[in-house]
Amino acid sequence: MLSVRAAAAQVIAQILNGSGSLSSLLPAILPKIAENDRSLLQELCFGCCRYHPQLQAYTEYLLDKPLRAKDSDVQALLLLGLYQLLHTRIPDHAAIGETVEVTRHIKKPWATNLVNGVLRNFQRDNDKISAFFSENRAFQNNHPAWMEGSISKSWPQQAAQIMAANNQHPPFTLRLNTHNINRSDYLQLLQDNGIGAKPTPYSPYGITLEHACDPRQLPHFAEGWLSVQDEAAQLSGELLQLSPNMQVLDACCAPGGKTGHLLELEPSLRVTALDVEERRLQRVRENLARLGVSAKILCGDGTRPGDWWDGQLFDRILLDAPCSATGIVRRHPDIKVLRTPEEIDRLGQLQHQLLQNLWSLLKPGGVLLYATCSIMPKENTRVVEAFLTRNPDASCDQLDADWGLAQPCGRQLLPQVDGHDGFYYARLRKAV
Repeated sequence: MLSVRAAAAQVIAQILNGSGSLSSLLPAILPKIAENDRSLLQELCFGCCRYHPQLQAYTEYLLDKPLRAKDSDVQALLLLGLYQLLHTRIPDHAAIGETVEVTRHIKKPWATNLVNGVLRNFQRDNDKISAFFSENRAFQNNHPAWMEGSISKSWPQQAAQIMAANNQHPPFTLRLNTHNINRSDYLQLLQDNGIGAKPTPYSPYGITLEHACDPRQLPHFAEGWLSVQDEAAQLSGELLQLSPNMQVLDACCAPGGKTGHLLELEPSLRVTALDVEERRLQRVRENLARLGVSAKILCGDGTRPGDWWDGQLFDRILLDAPCSATGIVRRHPDIKVLRTPEEIDRLGQLQHQLLQNLWSLLKPGGVLLYATCSIMPKENTRVVEAFLTRNPDASCDQLDADWGLAQPCGRQLLPQVDGHDGFYYARLRKAV
């Protein structure tokens, strides 16, 4: 068995060198540590990523010279030690001693004195070091400088609130299938079971718990009465304006949360659930099976419909496009480490391609709902504006809603402290 800090250092080092993400690395390493250490492992890994901009700034200040790229394991241990000292209740002597102990197993004899010295220097001079960064906006907001700048430029009035939401632990929100039970009755059922919860303000299907839990412990989860899904993502179903027996394409469908919601809202739909990665489609199958609904599941690329499309036009298309995920940073804090501004430009090109290629599959008079979990305008309203200039048969509906901010095209939800994630929606209608 690995020690919990050795396992955390392995995960963080791989994230630092771009070899994986929290969602891909943690499931593989969890079985290698003691079961009673697994929650601590997740706390250490998520925490190091959540506070990476500040932890990285501290290490750069404390080191005489930068570490080499091949020493990402040592860099990970420094971040790990600093995180424990700053953000956990672990006693300082244990945080330092246990982290230094891991260095004795990485075959770099010099690392032991380095990690011990850096952590003890920080412990001694914490107040002076923190004062050094008091005027650094990116440090104070705990975001990479490029991301802090982009958010501040795009949303000057809301930037502080966005970054505060990004830095918090995410709320735990559920989507209820109200065909089984109405929301007020399920809230009462939770209360009877000693589980604190409240209704979401915008989605009529949403419930937010006071404390996160294993959803399998919730009443009737196994029977498909509810799913874990943020409130912002729950808005897509009604925006599509569904009717019985419609032919619907859920492009980029994995892990299947929205697919399941569409079929809960209108069980007679003929849904094609498409995703480019076969391994992700297994989650879709599992989620739909638990909900007791079915769809035609295909592995295919939305930019190349000729490879998988059967020629039947769709009444509705949901395009939840691949994006920077800058609206869900608190759920995936490794975005602060992994994402780059160049990647957002590349994703913008992919979004243009998907929108253009899938538009040809839509019936005249049909609706395509373009969605992302991004807060970057260049992935959202600018993509739609450019699409409309190229396609005279497309128009963008005005979304009259009490959520989000009206944009030139569509509406933008920004992440809220203790509320919904960041999300963008634009409803495009094809001329008859």
